Amino acid sequence: MADDIVTLAAKLADDVIEIQDATGEDRLFVEVGDVIGAASQTLEEAFLTQVRIRLAERKARSFLKGRLQQIEAELKARRDG
Repeated sequence: MADDIVTLAAKLADDVIEIQDATGEDRLFVEVGDVIGAASQTLEEAFLTQVRIRLAERKARSFLKGRLQQIEAELKARRDG
């Protein structure tokens, strides 16, 4: 049962984030969470966790990309300087 909830929550999180990206409505997941919570607090918590995981991973990847660019620029400046 727990696996089913996580699977449902993960799929829904993917769908909601895709719609958020397409529409620019970055708090849609909160509204969807409220709708889910009216019927199932368990699914709501699992969904919000899945959304947070994905958004955190996205933020971490963005940070790493920027940091890598910074390091590459520093190395290039040393070579060229």
